[in-house]
Amino acid sequence: MHPIARSGIFGLTQRELRLKRSLGSQELIDRDQKYGGRHFKPLPVVLTKGEGVHLWDVEGKRYLDFLAGFSTVNQGHSHPRLVKVTREQAGNLAHTSRAFYTEPHGQLAEYLTKLLGWEKFLPMNTGVEAGDTAIKVARRWGYRAKKIPTEQATVVFARSNFWGRSIAALSASTDPNCYTDFGPYVPRFDKLPYNDLVALELKFKQDPTVCAFMVEPIQGEAGVVVPRDGYLKGVRDLCTKYDVLWIADEVQTGLGRTGKRLAVDHENQRPDIMILGKALSGGMYPVSGILADEQIMSCLESGSHGSTFGGSPLGNRIALEAVKIVEEENLAENARKLGEIVRKRLEKIPKDIATEYRGRGLLAGLVINKDFAEGWDICLKLKDAGLLTRPAHGQILRISPPLTITREQLEQGLDILTTVLDNYKST
Repeated sequence: MHPIARSGIFGLTQRELRLKRSLGSQELIDRDQKYGGRHFKPLPVVLTKGEGVHLWDVEGKRYLDFLAGFSTVNQGHSHPRLVKVTREQAGNLAHTSRAFYTEPHGQLAEYLTKLLGWEKFLPMNTGVEAGDTAIKVARRWGYRAKKIPTEQATVVFARSNFWGRSIAALSASTDPNCYTDFGPYVPRFDKLPYNDLVALELKFKQDPTVCAFMVEPIQGEAGVVVPRDGYLKGVRDLCTKYDVLWIADEVQTGLGRTGKRLAVDHENQRPDIMILGKALSGGMYPVSGILADEQIMSCLESGSHGSTFGGSPLGNRIALEAVKIVEEENLAENARKLGEIVRKRLEKIPKDIATEYRGRGLLAGLVINKDFAEGWDICLKLKDAGLLTRPAHGQILRISPPLTITREQLEQGLDILTTVLDNYKST
């Protein structure tokens, strides 16, 4: 043995010392809670590795992932192609800022515009930044194209929306947990009921200062709320009729999650501005952005918008590969087929346990009967049984595994879920 391989107390090897010094889950949780900001309540599990649809904790226990980083890891954890391009690009050129041209920026923009059918792509980092960007563009368009009087541009949102936690996103929220005591808020952000075309048209008719309507094709954080058929077409028709930009927030639903490339594809509709994020990154590096046509995107000129890391060579290269994986591995079709299995299985659960199934593709929510159990408590039982997810709004279990999941893996996860629910009262 090499002489420096033995060191420390009692002649332990360096590897043995590292293992001896490693902390257990509770010690790591305690440290996190002592030194970290407490703005989130994690499930009590400390993860150390991910591969495909599986995650491992620090004790080596393996779990099925039914959350996928809130629908971010559509391509699965540590997809080999993403790992490869990340290493290659990071070892070559990771960051320059947009002060200079780099090859990956144009590559990603060309690929996305040709694939998705808009003329321009503007990259950012996180979903909330992309939402802010869409609103900035829409307001600028409202003043310059629609001729709305200065400082009067109004943006309309659907109630129960969620697109982040910036001050602008909070200003658009109707969830008291998001906005209480964070004011003053952004003015001229109005909220209307989701899935209500009558209310939307009345607003458009009465208020000529509306420049944009921003809406999720399926409300994710609200508990996977799917609008009735025809709603998206109605939104498109009303926005066209009243000269309002339709902003589709597909940060969570985009890139295969709902069984189509985009959720708006279920009704074959085309928004004026498309917001992408989450799966655009493959979970490897924060990447988001907006798509729009030249006439809208050109409202931003040099110096009117920007981001230090938005459009970085590393982010663009990863995003390009992430979207190619979704396309080349037919992940949207896999989500469509397996989503039907989820629906058929979960709709059979008795109403005294789960009152409702909601979903499309592999974006689903199971509403746990409040009289039966708290959603958080169910998630703790699922964790013990080897499946990870989280509740939305207390009672809605999320079912959103990586889109690379196989039928066998999905059935295994659904078996765990139904067994935990069946045996909950007896444990």
